[in-house]
Amino acid sequence: MEKFTYQYPVKQYFGKGCAEEALKKEMPDMGNVVMLAYGGGSLKRTGLYDKIRGWLENAGKTVVDFGGIMPNPTYDKVQEGAEVVRKEGVDFILAVGGGSVIDCCKIISAQAKTDEDVWNMFYNEHRLPTEFVPCGAVVTASGTGAEQNNGAVITHEEKKIKGGMVGAHNDFAMLDPMYTMTVPFRQVIYGAFDTISHAMETYFGKPQENNLSDDISEAVMRSVIANIRVLLTDPENYNARSELMWSSAMAENGILKIGKVTDFQCHQMEHQLGAYTDCNHGAGLAVLHPALYRHICEAGAAKFARFARNVWGIEEKATELETAQAGVAALADFIKEIGLPASFTEMGIDPNTDFKAVADSTNITAGCCKKLTHEEILEIFNECR
Repeated sequence: MEKFTYQYPVKQYFGKGCAEEALKKEMPDMGNVVMLAYGGGSLKRTGLYDKIRGWLENAGKTVVDFGGIMPNPTYDKVQEGAEVVRKEGVDFILAVGGGSVIDCCKIISAQAKTDEDVWNMFYNEHRLPTEFVPCGAVVTASGTGAEQNNGAVITHEEKKIKGGMVGAHNDFAMLDPMYTMTVPFRQVIYGAFDTISHAMETYFGKPQENNLSDDISEAVMRSVIANIRVLLTDPENYNARSELMWSSAMAENGILKIGKVTDFQCHQMEHQLGAYTDCNHGAGLAVLHPALYRHICEAGAAKFARFARNVWGIEEKATELETAQAGVAALADFIKEIGLPASFTEMGIDPNTDFKAVADSTNITAGCCKKLTHEEILEIFNECR
């Protein structure tokens, strides 16, 4: 394993009824004005909005609404939220939703505390914000693990960049698996695949030698695969939803990354695809992963063969490369099995999209078995069409 320092700041509340319990316990210390941030209308349609607002008001808080956070949160939305925080004197930001809402709030938390442009700070001056408005998260759509860390993915529409940023850690996170029943079932599956993607993008990073972090990654991947299959036959199964929710947390709370140099090349590709097409994140990953891995599995045959054996239960083939390729094929078959798209056409992406521009603007990572070129990335995009 690589040398590491590990410290984890986010307090976890998990299980049925944990949000009410957490808010009653934590909110007395969180100031008087709370910004309640959320996405679309499902929060209100399901009655969850009224419950959470009621818990906050019962705790004596003044609640400021901030809704309409989109699935791929934009930098303009960050600025809008930061202005609300400043204008209303917000003391605490409560994000209720999935990764998009939580990511947006982590950067709002930073932008509200500085007059500097945080995008410019991060991308041009290579500085990180140091002051934040305290925040917390109620997770309704698991998969991204956004509540677990201070990373965020924000789309700068003017620059056509969907990129990672660093914002606030949540003071505490509330993970009630029952809340995942308030979002469309297909989004649950997209989110679960995002968890597998996070585990794979860490697993295939360096070092390639056997290590405990990768052993845990394999367990997370096997658990997600098994519990997605349970949900496909029993969509309201609480145990399966709870396992998926905690797997999502495990994939992004730093445990799998201990001693690892992560890859996340597929995420970088999907981010730029999203910047140009506003596509669903989980769907984009489902289409891209098999194509990417077909391109690189020969260079990392030993690790891909281990993936085949330990995650998919594939018996050893005549050669290590054949075993590796069988693992990639098993991943592609699973994606079809669970009803996720296998091409950009199935995703509804415009065939006239400028895929060369997408490829040329994709960040190239060095954490996996093979460093790609922009030309190879374009090949992969074209194969996915």
